[in-house]
Amino acid sequence: MTADASGSELKPITPARLAREVAELSAERRSGKLKPEVYDQRFARMIGELRDRKIEGTRADILAALTPLKDKGDITGEEMQRVIARLNLR
Repeated sequence: MTADASGSELKPITPARLAREVAELSAERRSGKLKPEVYDQRFARMIGELRDRKIEGTRADILAALTPLKDKGDITGEEMQRVIARLNLR
C-alpha cells in the first residue's frame, strides 16, 4: 500500500465517496465552471488518487454507487463508462 508523507497508510475510498467525487466533478463541468481541459486534468488526477488509495469494495459495489447517479442524470453514461474503464473494472 501507498503511504502518505507522514508514513501512515492511506485509507481506501468507499464506493459512495467515489460516486460523490464523480458527481461533483460532473456538475462543475455541466455548469461551465470547468473548461474541458481542466475537467480532463481533474478527472485524471482523481483516478490517480483512487488508484493510490484503492477503493473499498467490489466492481458490483462501485457500479451500485454509480448507477443511480447515471439514472438521475447526475453523471452521464459516458462519464460512468470512463470511470469504469480507467479503473480497469470492465
